[in-house]
Amino acid sequence: MERVLLLLICFLLLSQPNNCSSSLSFNSSTPRCHSHQSSALLHFRNSFSVGDSNGFCDKYSYPPKNSWKMGTDCCGWDGVTCDTMTGHVIGLDLTCSRLEGPIHPNSTLFSLRHLQRLNLAYNEFYPFAISSKFGGFANMTHLNLSWSSFAGNVPSETSHLSKLVSLDLSSNHDFSWNYGLRIETPSLKRLVQNLTHLTELVLDTVNMSSVSPNSFMNLSSSLTSLSLFDCGLKGRFPDNIFHLPNLQLLHLSFNYNLTGSLPTYNWSSPLKSLLLSSTEFSIDLPNSISNLKSLKELYLSRCNFIDSSNPTFLSNLTQINSLDLSYNNFGGQFPWSLLNFEVLTVLDLSYNNFIGQVPDFSTNWTQVSSSNSSSNSQSTIQIPSKLVYLVLSDNLLNGTIPSWLYDIPSLQYLFLDNNQLTGHIGDFQHNSLVDLLLNNNNLSGPLPLSISKLVSLRVLYVSFNNLSGNVESKIFFRLKNLEYLEMSNNPLLSLSSFTFATNILPNINYLRLSSSNITEFPHFLQTAKYIGLLDLSKNQIKGNIPKWFLEGGKDSLYFFSVSRNNLTGEIPLLICNLSSLQYLDLSYNHLSNMIPPCLGNLSNHLIDLDLKSNNLHGTIPSTFAKGCYLRSLKLNGNQLEGSLPQSLVHCRELEVLDFGNNKINGTFPLWLENLPSLRVLILRSNNFHGAIGNPKYKFPFPNLRIIDLSHNEFHGHLPTNLFKYLKAMMNASVNKGELKYMGDNYYQDSVIVEMKGFSIELVKIQSLFTTIDFSNNNFKGEISESIGELQSLKGLNFSHNNLTGCMPPSLGKLTNLEWLDLSSNKLIGEIPIQLTDLTSLEVLNLSENYLSGQIPQGKQFNTFMNDSYNGNQGLCGFPMTKACGNDEGQQPPPSSTIQEDDFKFENGFHWKVVLLGYGVGFMFGLGLGYLVFSSGKPIWLVNIFYGEQGNNVQRSKKNARGRTH
Repeated sequence: MERVLLLLICFLLLSQPNNCSSSLSFNSSTPRCHSHQSSALLHFRNSFSVGDSNGFCDKYSYPPKNSWKMGTDCCGWDGVTCDTMTGHVIGLDLTCSRLEGPIHPNSTLFSLRHLQRLNLAYNEFYPFAISSKFGGFANMTHLNLSWSSFAGNVPSETSHLSKLVSLDLSSNHDFSWNYGLRIETPSLKRLVQNLTHLTELVLDTVNMSSVSPNSFMNLSSSLTSLSLFDCGLKGRFPDNIFHLPNLQLLHLSFNYNLTGSLPTYNWSSPLKSLLLSSTEFSIDLPNSISNLKSLKELYLSRCNFIDSSNPTFLSNLTQINSLDLSYNNFGGQFPWSLLNFEVLTVLDLSYNNFIGQVPDFSTNWTQVSSSNSSSNSQSTIQIPSKLVYLVLSDNLLNGTIPSWLYDIPSLQYLFLDNNQLTGHIGDFQHNSLVDLLLNNNNLSGPLPLSISKLVSLRVLYVSFNNLSGNVESKIFFRLKNLEYLEMSNNPLLSLSSFTFATNILPNINYLRLSSSNITEFPHFLQTAKYIGLLDLSKNQIKGNIPKWFLEGGKDSLYFFSVSRNNLTGEIPLLICNLSSLQYLDLSYNHLSNMIPPCLGNLSNHLIDLDLKSNNLHGTIPSTFAKGCYLRSLKLNGNQLEGSLPQSLVHCRELEVLDFGNNKINGTFPLWLENLPSLRVLILRSNNFHGAIGNPKYKFPFPNLRIIDLSHNEFHGHLPTNLFKYLKAMMNASVNKGELKYMGDNYYQDSVIVEMKGFSIELVKIQSLFTTIDFSNNNFKGEISESIGELQSLKGLNFSHNNLTGCMPPSLGKLTNLEWLDLSSNKLIGEIPIQLTDLTSLEVLNLSENYLSGQIPQGKQFNTFMNDSYNGNQGLCGFPMTKACGNDEGQQPPPSSTIQEDDFKFENGFHWKVVLLGYGVGFMFGLGLGYLVFSSGKPIWLVNIFYGEQGNNVQRSKKNARGRTH
């Protein structure tokens, strides 16, 4: 009778006996767990090792398993659910249990034949495949194997789970798809065909690069949630999915080659979440989305909009709580009416071209209603009091920040960086902010004391503004959670009080204080145990790197830059104890003595090492071991001697080698030719000698783009056999497209090259920049016709050698060439008429040779003056005063003077020029503008003398949020 009553209660309350059996407590008449199932559970759990908890599980504590003991009823164990009628184990939840190891086909897990729900999410079963035995759970309704590092193919036996209601195999890859989960078209089709009861299918990041999207056409009409985030899908997504009658969530973001279109006009759907960011869907906003009245989440970042006009019509979607239209081409006045959504919590309109001021709603601000503009009616915009996430970065917003933005009690993330905002930073009224980005604006005035009340603050970026006054250390005493801080490049901001403080910022991880007038290392770094990135470059720090900093347990430090200061003394040996160090920049200081040999030992984790422009002497460490990770090694401008260490061949990732302006000797390091990634090789102004020799490998220097051997004692013929194989210099078409720079998210390379007659610091090296400089050596012989195959060359300098013969006509094939210097040789014959095809040529120097005949006319040659040809007695014609044959006096063609744009590359950016004065020992700058364009908008002018090597404010922020939707 008691059991009957129990069943009746279950039926009346939930009408689902299984749910009742898993939620009601047991009494004396409830069956106990079967002993063989208890043993199976214990054996299964004990077959794994227990690792460290991951980041996700730190936030959501994993279930304790202390209750799992032999001899106790397993139905009472954490994570175990039993059927109250039979005692069989029907549910197992081991989420975040830190299990590590394989699930073998003979695992006791598969003896639990009655399982209906299984959740093994957030464990580490890497890199083993999902066993086909999972297909044997005939009663399974819910299977979750997400975030558990499975690898290999999804077994076709998964399609045998015909009762499945929910299947989640998401995020089982290593972000390179080398070992992650894959699914092939036949398996997917069987899964879609047989799982007719599915309501939830989540396959995020499962590799489907070989799958046809049409495989999803026959999905169950019961489906409410389909998530295929970042699966490598390509081709057209089936239209019928959008018409599934119960579909509430569709997530297809980051399938970059997935095409399709949304239904237009009268599209009725229960969709609540639509996420199509970074796909190739054609989206007609007015005619497709505006009718989706149930939408709560809409993520359309980096999408292909048919109409990119202002999206104010979205104000019809009154249920929206999360809206992301970032990285699109929307322009015009900012659509402030979108803030009128009553339930709006997330708004991201960053990386667009919106203009105008942020309005002050608190002063009864009104705007013309977009829905009734013809009647010129006005609607008051309410302050969005529920906002949590507001991202307006990288637009063209101006004016001051209004007071209402400081007074939203729910606001946690405020990104206003990379705009044109002015005025003072106001006072914050609440303590809810977690991330605050105000960098790259025109803000002025002091850093407000009210920041001190933001006790939850994790990120604070105020770099590249015009802030002034003293930064008081008391602002930071309560900011115990602050991890990321940037205050670089505020010329009038004084940080002396801040840097002398102690016992602040105990959890600081990322600190950029470049160009901040600092005179010594911040004292609070003595207790900063978690510091990972430290940038103190371009300050006035004197003396040595303090021993307390290097001895303070900085095991997390991976980026350390104190370049362009006044450091003296030697590089401390303790720096080699920084076991996590990947980026070390001590350039442009006054460091002396030898390079510690132990720095070579750090090459197994060091990526970039920059020691240029110091007073270092001795030899280069020879301890670069196998497995070397070095990408960039720059020792330019020291007093280093000896030869190059051949152990550098172990550094297979090397891209930049800059040993210029030292006293290094030896022959040309032809043994570097097989480094597959080497792009930059600078050996200028050393004591190298001998002939270059012939390559030993079939494809030497396959990626070399900059080679500078000038000002040495090389002799013999020009290395024609080497020029034939410089493949990266041959493809002229690669010069088109988006500007990219050498380096990574943390550090970008800079080098000094001879360009257009000047020594110029490339503060960022364009990845396609290509130049050869063999000047000021003793090369002899003729210039080979093969030089004409290097069609991506921007610059070619063979001046001040002993080259003979004629100029090869093949030089006319170098259509990207911007400067050509063959001066001070022994060249004879005429200037090839083919050179008039070099329409990008801006600087030509053929002086001090034995050339003769008429100077070619037309195009760029009309802009070159006498100094391009001086010392060639046999030349005639404009611009020389000597006439050719019966020609009358030569007159200059119109508009022949060289304009400012002569230092501008055809793809639209200028170089910052640095002239190095010789003899008198001074440097002065000739600024012709180094303007970098990104997404069609100017970012920052680069400093004329020092450059900008690490402006990662927006890069680190972009990376932090770039793949969230």
